Amino acid sequence: MTHAPNTLLVNPTITSRGSARFPLSLLHLAAALDRTGTSRIVDGNIDRDVVGATLRAIETERFDAVGISVMGGPQMAPSIAVSKAIRERFPHMPIVWGGYFPTLYTDTALSAPYVDYAIRGQGEESLPELMAALGRPDRDVSRIGGLSWKHDGDVVHNPGRRFSLGDSGIVLPYGKLGDPRRYLAPTFLGRRTAAHQAAIGCRFRCTFCGVAAMFGGTTALPAAVRLERDLSYLKHGLGADSIQFFDHNFFDREEDMVPLLEVMAKLELPWWCYARSDALLNLSESSWKLVRKSRLRMAYIGAESPSGAMLKEIRKGTRPDQTLEVAELCRRHGVIPELSFMVAPPQNTEEETLHTFEFIRELKKINPQSEIIVYIYTPLPEGSKHEKDRGKRASAPLLDLDGEPVIFPATPEEWTQKRWVDYACHADAPWLSDDLRRYIQDFVTVLRCRFPTVQDLRSPPWAKRGLSAMASWRYRGRKYDKPWELNLANRLVRLRLPQVSGL
Repeated sequence: MTHAPNTLLVNPTITSRGSARFPLSLLHLAAALDRTGTSRIVDGNIDRDVVGATLRAIETERFDAVGISVMGGPQMAPSIAVSKAIRERFPHMPIVWGGYFPTLYTDTALSAPYVDYAIRGQGEESLPELMAALGRPDRDVSRIGGLSWKHDGDVVHNPGRRFSLGDSGIVLPYGKLGDPRRYLAPTFLGRRTAAHQAAIGCRFRCTFCGVAAMFGGTTALPAAVRLERDLSYLKHGLGADSIQFFDHNFFDREEDMVPLLEVMAKLELPWWCYARSDALLNLSESSWKLVRKSRLRMAYIGAESPSGAMLKEIRKGTRPDQTLEVAELCRRHGVIPELSFMVAPPQNTEEETLHTFEFIRELKKINPQSEIIVYIYTPLPEGSKHEKDRGKRASAPLLDLDGEPVIFPATPEEWTQKRWVDYACHADAPWLSDDLRRYIQDFVTVLRCRFPTVQDLRSPPWAKRGLSAMASWRYRGRKYDKPWELNLANRLVRLRLPQVSGL
């Protein structure tokens, strides 16, 4: 290959066109690839025929490899479909999988005949190095950090690569998306909400978290000048009036956050982010003043459990009393806490679930505006954890309802089965009984009808008030079982589900 490498980057369909946000991971990869070559992006959330759009791109332009971003859950099936179509039509085209799925399940990804290379963790350095290697006569990829590949039928895992934020001066090539304004969407934050990621990674090592498995407890914050440049472009260049931050944990150490909060306070764009209760509780009054001026509307906080023992077991690093405190703190400062909980753990499944429901009720008394997200606790397999964390804590084996060990899928195709899509989306688990599954669903129905989310712009206010009134007696009396009238009303109103659709 004497020419500069050209890479096709594909984001398989994972959401509706109306819910599409900037494919930030591919934009970062494109910026890195374009330093030594060229790239093009196909976004399946906009180009609904992602297979056809990908094949047309390869037919009309010469590419040296196709990089596909793959996340578990609903993105698995379209990822497989586009990979198979490329392999069938262009059998010699190298196919590279990157993102959460091949990072967590590398051997599973490479078991597929349509995946040639898998990048573990960040790809901004590994993918350009792979593209350069594919252009050399020997095609030697053995020294590329973070890369896994096939050699004579065996899977080879190169050593991991150190985490890096990369060039702080990077400018994302939004122009590769056509008209980037079509990614701005109406949300409760504003009429034209833009997605952005400032920091990458998280310095905490929660054992259940894919971010910890991918980044190994490291994080990197942007320079304030870069954040101001990026957000100014979104605001003044594209017309964004609000920001949804995709940072894995926006609030880190206060001294590092103050310069970023000053930028946000200057721009005054209403925003949403992920946060931790301990980080928010540790902010000084002067920093909270900046938070208020910056117009933070909602913070998504992983409360996870009211059990101190469970929080310690999963290495969360927070306590139940901090969850209660942060709900009150957010109320005082005009920030809505969006608190997520993981119910139905493998041990003490029913007891822990009922305890969590009572804790949620206590939270709603402290701050009725608290938004509650309920997930099923679905821990990562031991082999999917970051290499730093594997084997460090002896945890009880995962058993299904029959007491048999849970066997995770060995192929990408198996991960498309509904039960494993649900597992990846924290919607079901093999140890969950039908009765408890139904009880959880009924509780969530009563809760979300009694306290409709502010994120729901579709349902008229009168309908939400009516549902709240209908659910009040059930919530007050803890009568969650078989809320048939709420299920019937929901067919007409169809309240938004943040845990499914996000903002």
